[in-house]
Amino acid sequence: MRVVIAEDSVLLREGLARLLEEAGFDVVAQCANADDLLVKVRSLSPDVVIVDIRMPPTHSDEGLLAARAIKAQHPSVGVLVLSQYVEVGLALKLLAESAEGVGYLLKDRIGDVKEFVAAVRRVAGGGSALDPTIVSTMLARQRPDDPISSLTPREREVLELMAGGSSNQGIADKLVITLRAVEKYVSSIFGKLSLPSTGSESRRVLAVLMFLRG
Repeated sequence: MRVVIAEDSVLLREGLARLLEEAGFDVVAQCANADDLLVKVRSLSPDVVIVDIRMPPTHSDEGLLAARAIKAQHPSVGVLVLSQYVEVGLALKLLAESAEGVGYLLKDRIGDVKEFVAAVRRVAGGGSALDPTIVSTMLARQRPDDPISSLTPREREVLELMAGGSSNQGIADKLVITLRAVEKYVSSIFGKLSLPSTGSESRRVLAVLMFLRG
C-alpha cells in the first residue's frame, strides 16, 4: 500500500514514515508543503495521503485545501488529515462532498499505533475514520429538536463508533456486547434518524455523517 506523507515538522514526518514502514506500508514520498504534495500525488499515484491540516506558508488551511483538491482530482486516493486541535468547521469542509476514503484524526491519536494504522488502512480502502473527539463534538452541537436527541445513551455510543468507521463487530468488541445487540442498536438508530439501512459499511458511515452535517 503506497503512502505519501505531508507534514512540515521533520520529526513527526520521519516518525510517521518509520511507523508506517514498520507496519508494512510503502512510503513513496515525504513532503514539507501542500504544493509538493499535489505534485507527488500526480506523479506517484499513492493509495493514501496523510496530510497535516495546517501547512506552510500561512499554516492556516493549506493542508485541507490540498486534501480536497486530491479528492476532487484523484477520487480513488484516500486522504487522512491530521490536526493538532478539534476544528469541527474544517472537518465539515473536508466531509462536504463525501466521507468515503476520507479521515480526520487528532495528532494525539497517532500514539495508539494499532488504531492509527487501522485508520490508514480503512481510509486507503475507501472507508472513513473520524476522531472520536471530533464525532462527540459534532454530536454535542445538535439542536434539541434534532432526531439525535431521541437516541438513548447506548445508541449515541454506537453512533459515535459507527461514524468513526467501526464495523458492527468492531462496535461489539469495544462495547463488550453481542453482535446481535449491535445490529439491533444500528437498526433502531437508522429508524429514529430516518436513514435507510444498508449492508455497505461505507454507505452507512456516509449516511450518518451526511445527517450530522445537516
